[in-house]
Amino acid sequence: MFDEEDLDAIRSAKSEWEADEVEPVVDRFGERKETFTTDTGGHEVDRLYTPDDVRDLDYEDNLGFPGEEPYTRGVYSTGYRGRLWTMRQYAGMGTPEETNERFHYLLDQGQTGLSMAFDLPTQMGYASDAAMAAGEVGKSGVAIDTLADMETVFDGIPLDEVSTSMTINAPASVLLAMYIAVGDRQGIDREELRGTIQNDVLKEYIARNTYIYPPEPSMRIITDIFEFCADETPKFNTISISGYHIREAGSTAAQEIAFTLADGIEYVETALDAGLDVDEFAPQLSFFFASYNNILEEVAKFRAARRLWAKLMEERFDPENPKSKQLKFHTQTAGSTLTAQQIENNIVRVAYQALAAVLGGTQSLHTNGKDEALALPTEESVRTALRTQQILAHESGAADTVDPLAGSYYVEDLTDELEQEARDIIETIDGKGGMLDAVESQWVQRQIQDTAFDRQEEIEEGERVIVGVNEYQVDEEPEMDLEEVTEEDERRQKESLAAVKEDRDDEDVAATLEALRAAARSDDNLMPYIVDCVKAYATVGEVCDVLRDEFGEYHPGSAL
Repeated sequence: MFDEEDLDAIRSAKSEWEADEVEPVVDRFGERKETFTTDTGGHEVDRLYTPDDVRDLDYEDNLGFPGEEPYTRGVYSTGYRGRLWTMRQYAGMGTPEETNERFHYLLDQGQTGLSMAFDLPTQMGYASDAAMAAGEVGKSGVAIDTLADMETVFDGIPLDEVSTSMTINAPASVLLAMYIAVGDRQGIDREELRGTIQNDVLKEYIARNTYIYPPEPSMRIITDIFEFCADETPKFNTISISGYHIREAGSTAAQEIAFTLADGIEYVETALDAGLDVDEFAPQLSFFFASYNNILEEVAKFRAARRLWAKLMEERFDPENPKSKQLKFHTQTAGSTLTAQQIENNIVRVAYQALAAVLGGTQSLHTNGKDEALALPTEESVRTALRTQQILAHESGAADTVDPLAGSYYVEDLTDELEQEARDIIETIDGKGGMLDAVESQWVQRQIQDTAFDRQEEIEEGERVIVGVNEYQVDEEPEMDLEEVTEEDERRQKESLAAVKEDRDDEDVAATLEALRAAARSDDNLMPYIVDCVKAYATVGEVCDVLRDEFGEYHPGSAL
């Protein structure tokens, strides 16, 4: 891309600059640190970048144009000039009634998509009246026990006018079935339903731990969802392959790319082994990444991930549809960077993280509330988080041109480094038999644990500054209101569930559950049977218990 004579001249001029300008200043004043590195992974950051650092860059092969391979510069030709990213604030408040109220509030405030958080019992496939659910009902999100709860959540919200993301994994098939059933009740054509289910069970084994079934039946359920949605809900994204939780568990940026894309490869291979065509389901794959504080590293990460996924899909699966190679992703700002100390600082952190996501070309974005290190966000903090996105969209200018940091010598060099490091990790995973084997052997978990340990050690030793935590502390913190889920909320949810059980047709429930059991013992696609179960008002727990009986439960070994 650059003339060799010009590069020689730049090298010579840089050497003179270092000798004449830099060294006297460093000798006299020094620099803040002996070595500067990126936030994760230890990529050394040079004092200055020039065209010599990207001398091997080939514009067509490495960058290209937005909307064209290798998609480094984005999957849409006009970026945000035609349409802004979806502002999708994550929300789930204790009871379905409270969640419905919060959803209406967010839509009234200008949010353009819904994102649904579920409580821990729902995520683990238990109804609110289960012994395992005691004390956790509604605590980390909304409690969804039956279709009646889902109907309440979306009361007054036409599903053909919004897209909804659901952060649900092991019981994703059940919650998706409920969403489809609500759409059916509203008279909406299933082909018009839009949204995403996370449905990424591999990262549950790696980082998040809300799994139910062993890997093999879990992968069967995921493949059944792919097949069912390709026919029934073609606009619905059937999986959100999540690096977010991998990064939150402590991985580096390169590990986040590698482990996420390796999960994606495993899902594609499983679907192909089940007889699906790659172009039948791959366009509806979506991804989910974290955005951390080091703005330029995060931008490079997003760009590297897009380019590497396009290459991997081409190399391994040879799809005919270009959309099968496009990495489309949702971003959430980094929850693990939020501090309980001086929580107003979190507004600043979130704003920078949101900027990185937008400069990196995200398709949708959640910005965390300032108080989420302490509790579910209040209405005020949710509004501030949403306003952060709206100011970024309409006042910052960051959305006015596509891939604005392209051509930055530093960003292009770092994009190349992250892509290569991620590819090297994926090749190591291939040598271990693929991602499923690497997860079951606990190799992936150990890599993340080692990285997380090193990072915590840096914080405790003061090598990594966390403002307000190990530097710039204050003696007192102001009091503030926090969102609280009470025992009364749990009692009301259990009473609501009891009322549904009293009113439903028990014979119908039993018949649909037995049909599901028979399907689980056969090769039938499970989704139509699960839809029948939820329409009979079977609980999440009852459906998952049938599959627990047939598939068993996963019990991991030690990662040490």
